[in-house]
Amino acid sequence: MEQIKGIFAASLSLLDKNLALDVKNTIKHAENIIDNGCHGVVFFGSTGQSQLISLSEKIQLINHLPNSKYKEKFIIGTGLNSLSDTINLMKISKTLNFDKFLIMPPAYYKYGDEEVINFYTRIINEIGECNIILYNFEKLSGYKFSIDCVEKLADKFPKQIVGVKDSSYNLYENLKINNFSVMPGSESKLLKGLELGCSGIITATTNVTSALAREVYDNFFNKSSQDLNKKLCNVRSTFEKYNLISGLHSFMSEKNEIYKNVLPPLDILSETDKKELFSNLKKLDFNIQNLKAAQYEFSKFS
Repeated sequence: MEQIKGIFAASLSLLDKNLALDVKNTIKHAENIIDNGCHGVVFFGSTGQSQLISLSEKIQLINHLPNSKYKEKFIIGTGLNSLSDTINLMKISKTLNFDKFLIMPPAYYKYGDEEVINFYTRIINEIGECNIILYNFEKLSGYKFSIDCVEKLADKFPKQIVGVKDSSYNLYENLKINNFSVMPGSESKLLKGLELGCSGIITATTNVTSALAREVYDNFFNKSSQDLNKKLCNVRSTFEKYNLISGLHSFMSEKNEIYKNVLPPLDILSETDKKELFSNLKKLDFNIQNLKAAQYEFSKFS
């Protein structure tokens, strides 16, 4: 398989007024951010409220993905603690020719490298051919991948373990595996990561920074000026002052009110925080008009 590389977004999940997953608008949003510059997207990453959306709704969305013009650019995040549910979701995805997955170790319980290797071994023994990006995010899972663990998994399953999303930032500087995608989880690590040999990024904020991040990425390979990198990093740090899901949904709700719908206990920003967010972004000359407006005209599906 060709190495996974470029600018990827952990795509937002859109909900209807009853807080059910709005499949068509969720896919439309993903297509929009690809149009705006992303090489691809991950459905049901952390930013897609993966731990809060039901398995049946995830399956419903996956069943609609083959109709998208960008179906080759999609990665499926499992976002499930259950081993059997993870395997079932992957099997269904594979029947529809989706074989790229982002998989985080289960949250809540404490475990070590040996148990994590066993977890992925069981998945691969059941699934067979697939392409798995490990998801390193100690803040949410309670587990932090070591370089040794990643190397052991990649050595054991060189055709299935093809990369890592590093949101704990303890891997991307020193992990070196041939034909293996190392992708930090923040725009602030994009340029440094590329200089170190990383493959790109998978981030929450590329839902709104896709065009800017793509330009920084392209400029690196074109050996052009990186004047925009500071702005990109500042936009990221501005959103990081808030819960990223709340901030991104609040920002996008200026385009369409459907973005105001998030699953409890999550919520959009208070009016005070929202005004502060927009004020700080305005100082960076980054506002909702930076997005290609015509591509955010959603139909009313709910």
